[in-house]
Amino acid sequence: MIYFSKKIITLFFLFITVNCFAQKEGRNFKDIDEYVKKLGTLDSLNMGTISKLLTQKYDDKTDKVRAIYDWIAYNINYDLKSAKNGGSEKNSSTEVLLSRKATGAGYANLFQDMCSSAGIRCLTADGFVKFGAEQINNTKTEINHSWAVVQLGQSPEAWYYADPCWGSGYTDAEFKTFTKAFNPDYFFADLTIFNLQHYPNNTAWQLGPGPKNKKDFFNLPVIKSAAYELGLKKIAPYEGAVKVKVKTPLAFGYQFGDRATVTKVTLVIGEGKRKITKDVPFTFDKNILSFFYKFMEEDNLSVTVLVNGKELAEYAVEIE
Repeated sequence: MIYFSKKIITLFFLFITVNCFAQKEGRNFKDIDEYVKKLGTLDSLNMGTISKLLTQKYDDKTDKVRAIYDWIAYNINYDLKSAKNGGSEKNSSTEVLLSRKATGAGYANLFQDMCSSAGIRCLTADGFVKFGAEQINNTKTEINHSWAVVQLGQSPEAWYYADPCWGSGYTDAEFKTFTKAFNPDYFFADLTIFNLQHYPNNTAWQLGPGPKNKKDFFNLPVIKSAAYELGLKKIAPYEGAVKVKVKTPLAFGYQFGDRATVTKVTLVIGEGKRKITKDVPFTFDKNILSFFYKFMEEDNLSVTVLVNGKELAEYAVEIE
Protein backbone atom coordinates (compact mmCIF):
# COMPACT_ATOMS: atom_id res chain seq x y z
CA MET A 1 0.00 0.00 0.00
CA ILE A 2 1.33 3.44 -0.93
CA TYR A 3 0.58 7.09 -0.33
CA PHE A 4 -0.57 9.27 -3.20
CA SER A 5 -0.83 13.05 -3.31
CA LYS A 6 -0.53 15.80 -5.92
CA LYS A 7 3.08 14.85 -6.59
CA ILE A 8 1.86 11.81 -8.47
CA ILE A 9 1.10 13.79 -11.60
CA THR A 10 4.72 14.89 -11.96
CA LEU A 11 5.77 11.24 -11.71
CA PHE A 12 2.89 9.99 -13.83
CA PHE A 13 4.87 8.74 -16.81
CA LEU A 14 7.13 6.60 -14.63
CA PHE A 15 4.32 4.22 -13.82
CA ILE A 16 2.59 1.37 -15.62
CA THR A 17 2.66 1.77 -19.37
CA VAL A 18 0.18 -0.07 -21.54
CA ASN A 19 1.60 -0.60 -25.00
CA CYS A 20 -1.64 -0.78 -26.93
CA PHE A 21 -1.32 -3.21 -29.81
CA ALA A 22 -4.46 -3.19 -31.87
CA GLN A 23 -4.62 -6.62 -33.50
CA LYS A 24 -8.02 -5.70 -34.99
CA GLU A 25 -6.89 -2.32 -36.39
CA GLY A 26 -8.87 -1.52 -39.51
CA ARG A 27 -11.04 -4.63 -39.35
CA ASN A 28 -14.79 -4.36 -39.51
CA PHE A 29 -16.68 -7.46 -38.43
CA LYS A 30 -20.18 -6.05 -38.87
CA ASP A 31 -21.12 -8.49 -41.66
CA ILE A 32 -19.94 -11.47 -39.62
CA ASP A 33 -21.75 -10.24 -36.53
CA GLU A 34 -25.00 -9.88 -38.48
CA TYR A 35 -24.62 -13.26 -40.16
CA VAL A 36 -24.15 -15.02 -36.81
CA LYS A 37 -27.16 -13.24 -35.33
CA LYS A 38 -29.32 -14.44 -38.21
CA LEU A 39 -28.23 -18.05 -37.67
CA GLY A 40 -29.91 -17.91 -34.29
CA THR A 41 -29.60 -20.35 -31.41
CA LEU A 42 -29.18 -23.58 -33.44
CA ASP A 43 -30.70 -25.48 -30.55
CA SER A 44 -30.87 -28.98 -32.02
CA LEU A 45 -27.33 -29.12 -33.44
CA ASN A 46 -24.15 -30.53 -31.97
CA MET A 47 -20.89 -28.65 -31.48
CA GLY A 48 -19.21 -29.77 -34.70
CA THR A 49 -22.22 -28.91 -36.85
CA ILE A 50 -22.59 -25.48 -35.27
CA SER A 51 -18.90 -24.77 -35.80
CA LYS A 52 -19.17 -25.76 -39.47
CA LEU A 53 -22.23 -23.57 -40.05
CA LEU A 54 -20.46 -20.63 -38.43
CA THR A 55 -17.18 -20.91 -40.30
CA GLN A 56 -17.67 -22.65 -43.66
CA LYS A 57 -18.37 -19.45 -45.63
CA TYR A 58 -15.14 -17.77 -44.50
CA ASP A 59 -11.64 -18.39 -45.81
CA ASP A 60 -9.80 -16.12 -43.39
CA LYS A 61 -9.04 -17.71 -40.00
CA THR A 62 -9.68 -14.47 -38.13
CA ASP A 63 -13.18 -14.34 -39.61
CA LYS A 64 -13.82 -17.94 -38.61
CA VAL A 65 -12.74 -17.27 -35.02
CA ARG A 66 -14.84 -14.10 -34.90
CA ALA A 67 -17.94 -16.04 -35.95
CA ILE A 68 -17.34 -18.60 -33.20
CA TYR A 69 -16.75 -15.86 -30.62
CA ASP A 70 -19.94 -14.10 -31.68
CA TRP A 71 -22.15 -17.16 -31.49
CA ILE A 72 -20.96 -18.19 -28.04
CA ALA A 73 -21.23 -14.63 -26.70
CA TYR A 74 -24.74 -14.25 -28.16
CA ASN A 75 -26.14 -17.60 -27.11
CA ILE A 76 -24.49 -18.75 -23.87
CA ASN A 77 -25.45 -17.16 -20.54
CA TYR A 78 -23.32 -16.92 -17.43
CA ASP A 79 -24.17 -19.63 -14.89
CA LEU A 80 -24.52 -17.72 -11.63
CA LYS A 81 -25.45 -20.78 -9.58
CA SER A 82 -22.43 -22.73 -10.74
CA ALA A 83 -20.14 -19.74 -10.18
CA LYS A 84 -21.26 -19.50 -6.56
CA ASN A 85 -20.47 -23.20 -6.14
CA GLY A 86 -16.94 -22.85 -7.48
CA GLY A 87 -17.69 -22.99 -11.20
CA SER A 88 -16.37 -26.53 -11.76
CA GLU A 89 -19.57 -28.28 -12.81
CA LYS A 90 -21.11 -28.84 -16.25
CA ASN A 91 -18.41 -27.09 -18.27
CA SER A 92 -17.91 -29.57 -21.11
CA SER A 93 -19.01 -28.42 -24.56
CA THR A 94 -21.86 -30.94 -24.59
CA GLU A 95 -23.16 -29.80 -21.21
CA VAL A 96 -22.85 -26.12 -22.10
CA LEU A 97 -24.79 -26.60 -25.33
CA LEU A 98 -27.51 -28.51 -23.52
CA SER A 99 -27.98 -25.94 -20.75
CA ARG A 100 -26.88 -22.83 -22.69
CA LYS A 101 -25.15 -21.74 -19.46
CA ALA A 102 -21.52 -21.76 -18.35
CA THR A 103 -18.87 -20.21 -16.16
CA GLY A 104 -15.58 -19.03 -17.65
CA ALA A 105 -14.29 -22.59 -18.04
CA GLY A 106 -17.38 -23.67 -19.97
CA TYR A 107 -17.21 -20.70 -22.33
CA ALA A 108 -13.51 -21.33 -22.95
CA ASN A 109 -13.93 -25.09 -23.46
CA LEU A 110 -16.71 -24.60 -25.99
CA PHE A 111 -14.70 -21.92 -27.79
CA GLN A 112 -11.63 -24.18 -27.91
CA ASP A 113 -13.61 -27.15 -29.23
CA MET A 114 -15.34 -25.10 -31.93
CA CYS A 115 -12.04 -23.59 -33.07
CA SER A 116 -10.40 -27.02 -33.14
CA SER A 117 -13.33 -28.37 -35.17
CA ALA A 118 -12.71 -25.55 -37.66
CA GLY A 119 -9.02 -26.43 -37.93
CA ILE A 120 -7.76 -23.56 -35.79
CA ARG A 121 -5.37 -24.15 -32.91
CA CYS A 122 -6.83 -22.87 -29.65
CA LEU A 123 -6.05 -23.64 -26.03
CA THR A 124 -7.78 -22.87 -22.75
CA ALA A 125 -5.89 -20.83 -20.15
CA ASP A 126 -6.93 -21.07 -16.50
CA GLY A 127 -6.01 -18.31 -14.10
CA PHE A 128 -7.00 -15.36 -12.03
CA VAL A 129 -9.12 -12.24 -12.38
CA LYS A 130 -10.21 -9.61 -9.88
CA PHE A 131 -13.89 -8.76 -9.66
CA GLY A 132 -13.67 -6.06 -6.99
CA ALA A 133 -11.49 -4.11 -4.58
CA GLU A 134 -11.77 -6.77 -1.88
CA GLN A 135 -9.51 -9.00 -4.01
CA ILE A 136 -6.68 -6.46 -4.26
CA ASN A 137 -3.55 -7.93 -2.60
CA ASN A 138 -5.41 -11.20 -1.94
CA THR A 139 -2.80 -13.55 -3.38
CA LYS A 140 -4.54 -16.53 -1.75
CA THR A 141 -7.28 -16.30 -4.37
CA GLU A 142 -7.69 -19.64 -6.15
CA ILE A 143 -8.11 -20.07 -9.90
CA ASN A 144 -11.38 -18.32 -10.71
CA HIS A 145 -11.60 -17.86 -14.47
CA SER A 146 -10.68 -19.32 -17.86
CA TRP A 147 -10.16 -17.81 -21.30
CA ALA A 148 -8.69 -18.82 -24.66
CA VAL A 149 -5.47 -18.29 -26.57
CA VAL A 150 -5.64 -18.67 -30.35
CA GLN A 151 -2.74 -19.39 -32.71
CA LEU A 152 -3.08 -18.13 -36.29
CA GLY A 153 0.56 -18.43 -37.37
CA GLN A 154 4.05 -19.47 -36.32
CA SER A 155 5.40 -16.18 -34.93
CA PRO A 156 4.81 -15.02 -31.32
CA GLU A 157 2.77 -12.14 -32.76
CA ALA A 158 0.30 -14.65 -34.21
CA TRP A 159 -1.13 -15.61 -30.80
CA TYR A 160 -4.25 -13.84 -29.58
CA TYR A 161 -6.55 -13.66 -26.55
CA ALA A 162 -10.29 -14.28 -26.56
CA ASP A 163 -12.60 -14.25 -23.55
CA PRO A 164 -16.10 -15.16 -24.78
CA CYS A 165 -17.36 -15.23 -21.20
CA TRP A 166 -16.60 -11.57 -20.57
CA GLY A 167 -17.68 -10.88 -24.15
CA SER A 168 -21.17 -12.18 -23.43
CA GLY A 169 -22.18 -9.76 -20.65
CA TYR A 170 -21.57 -8.92 -17.04
CA THR A 171 -22.76 -9.67 -13.51
CA ASP A 172 -23.54 -7.38 -10.63
CA ALA A 173 -21.03 -7.14 -7.76
CA GLU A 174 -22.89 -9.77 -5.70
CA PHE A 175 -23.19 -12.27 -8.60
CA LYS A 176 -26.96 -12.17 -8.26
CA THR A 177 -27.83 -11.09 -11.79
CA PHE A 178 -26.29 -11.50 -15.23
CA THR A 179 -26.88 -8.86 -17.89
CA LYS A 180 -26.54 -10.03 -21.47
CA ALA A 181 -24.43 -7.48 -23.37
CA PHE A 182 -22.19 -8.39 -26.29
CA ASN A 183 -18.68 -6.94 -25.91
CA PRO A 184 -16.34 -7.23 -28.92
CA ASP A 185 -13.32 -5.95 -26.97
CA TYR A 186 -12.54 -9.41 -25.62
CA PHE A 187 -12.08 -10.80 -29.12
CA PHE A 188 -8.38 -10.69 -29.97
CA ALA A 189 -8.11 -8.30 -27.05
CA ASP A 190 -5.37 -5.74 -26.58
CA LEU A 191 -2.67 -7.88 -25.01
CA THR A 192 -1.46 -5.52 -22.33
CA ILE A 193 -4.86 -4.34 -21.13
CA PHE A 194 -5.98 -7.97 -21.05
CA ASN A 195 -2.92 -8.82 -18.93
CA LEU A 196 -3.89 -6.15 -16.42
CA GLN A 197 -7.22 -7.99 -16.01
CA HIS A 198 -6.15 -11.65 -16.36
CA TYR A 199 -3.19 -13.58 -14.97
CA PRO A 200 -2.66 -17.19 -16.14
CA ASN A 201 -1.79 -19.98 -13.76
CA ASN A 202 0.77 -21.08 -16.36
CA THR A 203 2.80 -18.03 -17.40
CA ALA A 204 3.51 -19.63 -20.79
CA TRP A 205 0.05 -18.33 -21.71
CA GLN A 206 0.80 -14.71 -20.87
CA LEU A 207 1.02 -13.01 -24.25
CA GLY A 208 2.89 -9.72 -24.37
CA PRO A 209 3.91 -7.51 -21.44
CA GLY A 210 2.17 -7.95 -18.11
CA PRO A 211 2.60 -8.51 -14.37
CA LYS A 212 5.69 -10.57 -13.53
CA ASN A 213 3.97 -12.77 -10.97
CA LYS A 214 0.72 -13.41 -9.13
CA LYS A 215 1.62 -10.96 -6.36
CA ASP A 216 2.22 -8.14 -8.85
CA PHE A 217 -1.10 -8.90 -10.53
CA PHE A 218 -3.07 -8.74 -7.30
CA ASN A 219 -1.30 -5.49 -6.36
CA LEU A 220 -2.83 -3.76 -9.38
CA PRO A 221 -6.12 -1.85 -9.43
CA VAL A 222 -9.12 -3.71 -10.82
CA ILE A 223 -9.09 -2.67 -14.47
CA LYS A 224 -12.53 -2.53 -16.06
CA SER A 225 -13.87 -2.87 -19.60
CA ALA A 226 -13.82 0.86 -20.42
CA ALA A 227 -10.02 0.56 -20.66
CA TYR A 228 -10.41 -0.92 -24.15
CA GLU A 229 -12.74 1.73 -25.51
CA LEU A 230 -10.51 4.50 -24.17
CA GLY A 231 -7.27 2.85 -25.30
CA LEU A 232 -5.72 2.92 -21.82
CA LYS A 233 -1.94 3.43 -21.93
CA LYS A 234 -0.87 4.68 -18.49
CA ILE A 235 -2.47 4.63 -15.07
CA ALA A 236 -1.94 6.28 -11.69
CA PRO A 237 -2.30 5.30 -8.91
CA TYR A 238 -0.49 2.24 -10.20
CA GLU A 239 -1.22 0.08 -7.15
CA GLY A 240 -4.70 -0.99 -6.20
CA ALA A 241 -4.35 -0.38 -2.45
CA VAL A 242 -3.81 3.30 -1.71
CA LYS A 243 -3.33 5.25 1.52
CA VAL A 244 -4.16 8.94 1.73
CA LYS A 245 -4.41 11.46 4.55
CA VAL A 246 -7.76 13.01 5.47
CA LYS A 247 -8.37 16.21 3.45
CA THR A 248 -5.24 15.56 1.35
CA PRO A 249 -5.98 15.45 -2.39
CA LEU A 250 -5.67 12.00 -3.91
CA ALA A 251 -4.45 12.37 -7.49
CA PHE A 252 -5.61 10.23 -10.41
CA GLY A 253 -4.09 10.24 -13.88
CA TYR A 254 -4.68 8.19 -17.03
CA GLN A 255 -3.30 8.40 -20.54
CA PHE A 256 -5.63 7.22 -23.30
CA GLY A 257 -5.40 6.55 -27.01
CA ASP A 258 -5.63 9.25 -29.67
CA ARG A 259 -9.33 8.63 -30.36
CA ALA A 260 -10.48 8.90 -26.75
CA THR A 261 -12.82 11.65 -25.60
CA VAL A 262 -13.75 12.45 -22.02
CA THR A 263 -16.97 14.27 -21.19
CA LYS A 264 -17.57 13.17 -17.62
CA VAL A 265 -15.66 11.68 -14.68
CA THR A 266 -17.47 10.08 -11.75
CA LEU A 267 -16.30 8.38 -8.57
CA VAL A 268 -18.37 5.65 -6.94
CA ILE A 269 -17.24 5.59 -3.31
CA GLY A 270 -18.12 2.77 -0.91
CA GLU A 271 -20.60 -0.06 -1.30
CA GLY A 272 -24.17 -0.95 -0.38
CA LYS A 273 -25.99 1.59 1.78
CA ARG A 274 -22.79 3.58 2.21
CA LYS A 275 -22.26 4.05 -1.52
CA ILE A 276 -22.11 7.60 -2.84
CA THR A 277 -21.58 8.88 -6.36
CA LYS A 278 -19.62 12.05 -7.06
CA ASP A 279 -19.00 13.81 -10.37
CA VAL A 280 -15.56 15.39 -10.18
CA PRO A 281 -13.91 18.25 -12.10
CA PHE A 282 -11.12 17.11 -14.39
CA THR A 283 -8.69 18.18 -17.07
CA PHE A 284 -8.22 16.29 -20.32
CA ASP A 285 -5.35 17.52 -22.46
CA LYS A 286 -3.20 15.68 -25.00
CA ASN A 287 -4.97 12.42 -24.15
CA ILE A 288 -4.13 12.71 -20.44
CA LEU A 289 -6.96 12.72 -17.91
CA SER A 290 -6.14 14.23 -14.50
CA PHE A 291 -8.24 14.92 -11.41
CA PHE A 292 -8.09 15.00 -7.60
CA TYR A 293 -10.40 14.03 -4.79
CA LYS A 294 -10.34 14.84 -1.05
CA PHE A 295 -11.74 12.41 1.52
CA MET A 296 -13.01 14.27 4.55
CA GLU A 297 -12.88 11.54 7.25
CA GLU A 298 -11.01 8.36 8.13
CA ASP A 299 -12.35 5.22 6.48
CA ASN A 300 -11.59 2.20 4.30
CA LEU A 301 -13.46 2.36 1.02
CA SER A 302 -13.65 0.94 -2.46
CA VAL A 303 -13.37 3.69 -5.07
CA THR A 304 -14.37 3.09 -8.69
CA VAL A 305 -13.47 5.56 -11.45
CA LEU A 306 -16.06 5.97 -14.19
CA VAL A 307 -15.23 7.80 -17.41
CA ASN A 308 -18.17 8.81 -19.60
CA GLY A 309 -20.36 6.71 -17.32
CA LYS A 310 -18.36 3.49 -17.81
CA GLU A 311 -16.18 1.77 -15.21
CA LEU A 312 -12.43 2.17 -15.78
CA ALA A 313 -10.63 1.18 -12.55
CA GLU A 314 -11.36 0.26 -8.95
CA TYR A 315 -9.15 0.84 -5.89
CA ALA A 316 -9.11 0.00 -2.19
CA VAL A 317 -8.49 3.32 -0.42
CA GLU A 318 -7.48 3.73 3.21
CA ILE A 319 -8.05 7.25 4.53
CA GLU A 320 -6.22 8.10 7.74
